[in-house]
Amino acid sequence: MSAVTTSPGLLDAVLATAGPFRPDRVAELDRTETFPTDAVRLLDELGVPDWYVPARLGGALTDHAQLVEVVRTIARHDLTAAIAHAKTYLGAVCVWVAGDPERAERLGTRIRAGAVVSWALTERGHGSDLVAGELTATECPDGYRLDGEKWPINNATRAETICVLARTSADGGARGHSLFLVDKDRLTPGSFRTLPKARTHGIRGADISGISFDGAVVPTQALVGRPGAGLEIVLKALQLTRVMAAGLSLGAVDHARELTLRYVRERELYGRRLIELPHVRRGFGEISAAALVAESVVLFAGRAAGALPGEMSVYSAVAKALAPTLVDEAIARCGELLGARAFLTTVYADGAFQKLERDHRIVGIFDGNTFVNRHSLITQFPRLVAGWRQRVRDVAGLRGVEIGAPTDPGRLELFSRAGCSLVQSLPFLVEQIRATAPESVLGLAAHVLDSAERLHDEMAALPPQGVTAGVEAFELARRYEWCLAAAAVLHRWSAEPARPELAATLALVVGRLGGLRPDPAAFDRLTDDLKELS
Repeated sequence: MSAVTTSPGLLDAVLATAGPFRPDRVAELDRTETFPTDAVRLLDELGVPDWYVPARLGGALTDHAQLVEVVRTIARHDLTAAIAHAKTYLGAVCVWVAGDPERAERLGTRIRAGAVVSWALTERGHGSDLVAGELTATECPDGYRLDGEKWPINNATRAETICVLARTSADGGARGHSLFLVDKDRLTPGSFRTLPKARTHGIRGADISGISFDGAVVPTQALVGRPGAGLEIVLKALQLTRVMAAGLSLGAVDHARELTLRYVRERELYGRRLIELPHVRRGFGEISAAALVAESVVLFAGRAAGALPGEMSVYSAVAKALAPTLVDEAIARCGELLGARAFLTTVYADGAFQKLERDHRIVGIFDGNTFVNRHSLITQFPRLVAGWRQRVRDVAGLRGVEIGAPTDPGRLELFSRAGCSLVQSLPFLVEQIRATAPESVLGLAAHVLDSAERLHDEMAALPPQGVTAGVEAFELARRYEWCLAAAAVLHRWSAEPARPELAATLALVVGRLGGLRPDPAAFDRLTDDLKELS
């Protein structure tokens, strides 16, 4: 079965009945900390690797939102398998960004045939500080000699090929690192070793290990992009991988809501089903609103990769900071409704909930944690303020988000020159719903617009921030995320402003922005109107 015929919907149906994704099987692998070999093999057989390869290279990937939905679908059934399998895209994306057609075509062919690729960025003791990396690549007669260690790395042991970020200049710096695509089977025996699997709280079966090089020589052709361009390529690639990682959060909250809904529908207390109790009804509405906000932001960011590539430094940072954080909170709320069943490993759904809760905690750390992504926003405050005050917006790009646009990684920019078209569209989006939206929705939208105006004034007044930005700057970045979230939900439902989804999601956003207490009945109506409850 090819990826072209394996749509996310069909993939979801197949995985729902597939043996390797059976809840009891997934639970057993988690207990024994065993890699999900059968699940990964099945994903290969279903043609999922095609989605990691751009269509121009023979794969199935055109719109980045498609990849987000594929990853989300797998995560809905097992986050461990999703993280283990999708790592190949992360390992390959720098090659797609660097733009060497011949190298990209060869790698794409191998991936479609089942090759596993890993991405070696982080080092022990340095974490997100990639500039401090100590693994070196020194020119030698046969190419480059690699020395040093990368850890912890997903699929470092299983991968046939690893994309390695290495220091190529003694003083390091922004132009002091390069990328190398290293085929382990072509290295001299003894010149590298894989490090032991690290035991983890969640994704217990995943290959979280590392690799150490000791005089490993790779040919000059292993260089990805120009010498010294490693960090630039990585930062652009992260704009895609962060959104894909946020897709894992969407799958996790899908699964959590499904487990919770099933329980509150079936469980009776005081002679009524739990879903009929007012506090449960409202709580599930709040959870659903949070899931919809995360979904709106992440799917917009996925489509923006093709339609608004020059602004992806903004959308990717917000998606990666907001979605995992919001989903962690939503999962915790689901746990409150499940009670003891949220912690027990055998009583309800083979302990699926406690596993997904543990597994999801790692998503907020992948490809830059929340603070890293907020700092990325902080560095762009001047451009964001200028774009807001000038009401600059890429109308054609916003239209492209609606109809879909093919992703070209070569068009990504390190920083957005025009600010953020989505947030800068807030005045227009609010005006668009003015004639048809209920008064309650208009009040929420007007409050968001006022909050955005005040926020940009505060951003403009903030002194320049360096590497160690202050607490106030991070708080402004957090509020900016919620303004973008409001714009995303308005963009999504502005043609249907009476829908309960818009009222509930705006109520959630306004509650996070502060300054106005929204009517919580919007969450009750959302629960009542969800088709899945009928």
